[in-house]
Amino acid sequence: MSEGGAQPKTMQSSPTSGGGGNNNNNIAILIGVLAVTGVLGYFIYKSKSDGLGTTSIPKAMQVTFIPADFKPNLDEETTLRILSNPQKYKKEFDKLVSDFNVTLLMHVANRMNLTPQQKQDAVSTYNQQHPYIRQMYYNDFTALQDTTSQLYQVWYENHNSNAVALMNEVASKYTCMFIGQVLTTVLRTQDGKLSVKGNKIETPCGIALTEALRPMVKRLQDKAAIADFSQAKGLIQKRTESAIRELAVTEVRDKKGIKKQFQTKVAGLAVSKTEIQITAVSILKIGFNLNQYFDVVTDNQSKTITVTMPNPVILSHEVYPKVEGLDIGWLREVSPDDFNKNVNDLRKAFRDDAIQSEAFEKSKDRARELMNTMLLPMVQGVNKEYKLKINFKPAPNQDYDLPADAPAKPNAPVPNIKKQPSNIQ
Repeated sequence: MSEGGAQPKTMQSSPTSGGGGNNNNNIAILIGVLAVTGVLGYFIYKSKSDGLGTTSIPKAMQVTFIPADFKPNLDEETTLRILSNPQKYKKEFDKLVSDFNVTLLMHVANRMNLTPQQKQDAVSTYNQQHPYIRQMYYNDFTALQDTTSQLYQVWYENHNSNAVALMNEVASKYTCMFIGQVLTTVLRTQDGKLSVKGNKIETPCGIALTEALRPMVKRLQDKAAIADFSQAKGLIQKRTESAIRELAVTEVRDKKGIKKQFQTKVAGLAVSKTEIQITAVSILKIGFNLNQYFDVVTDNQSKTITVTMPNPVILSHEVYPKVEGLDIGWLREVSPDDFNKNVNDLRKAFRDDAIQSEAFEKSKDRARELMNTMLLPMVQGVNKEYKLKINFKPAPNQDYDLPADAPAKPNAPVPNIKKQPSNIQ
């Protein structure tokens, strides 16, 4: 016991110092929570303001396809007339492409259950793209079309059918492209992706090709078959005579062969095979259709007489086929279409070779020689000081028969003949 009877005091931690540490920790946690909440709130607000929902990561556009009937508004007779001669009906061809593609686009829009405003935006978006789309259609279609052989196509009863087949080939090439471009523009998507609901997976491209393009082509094919038969029948029964002004200066003879196989499959397995081998001799004449254009201009100052002729074209083309081999499988019959298709392929190969060769340029040289032989003595008989110059001008709707690298285009402006040298293209 110490002095004064006081008990010794034990050492205890101060409540003030311990409580202060806990408070600091709580404050730090509270600040962290508020910071995280603030950041999340900012992103949620930003995503809502951008119209993306409750997350800043854009999701693929969700689409639920619904059943929809395809109702094409197509005048088959008018369509065939335009496709048979797109150079003559250039404006009508452009409108046909527009109507054709908008019809495909609207069927896809109906199947995707788009709103009226979205459909209107889709048509507006396509109209902005149509100028270059129609040019691609026209260029490809006329490049594939063997326009100068219309009579030959009628003889083989496939002129209109061939035009429909070419339209189907060109449309199949570009349909998925413009459908995809329009939809990704009208709909808010991430990298052009669509999330499709439902058990049966659909794609806009597949719908356009199988549910819209294919039925329209089938209708045109049925109409074309009737038209081709009628024209071929009329050709056989009708004999016509007419005066023509043609100057044939080049004859190209060629011989080619083709071998085709047709297989009959059952459950994906080839069970029968038919083989056809055909050779053909081609006689193709290149010259000038003077009914298209022929002009003579006298320039007294330069003492020059200028004769302007159209560019050379294929005036006639005869193909003589011969069946070299025929092996028919036990499950397949050979139809006349099989033979006609092979002969037609040979005929196109002959013409392509002639167009890509120098035959057209040689025809110009021979025409100059012939005109000089015929007309120069007459010109100099009138006045010995006068010179004769031969020029060539592409006739309307005929320059597709020129070589691929020829500068003249279907709608190219006609050059000023008087200012051009004698070898004007």
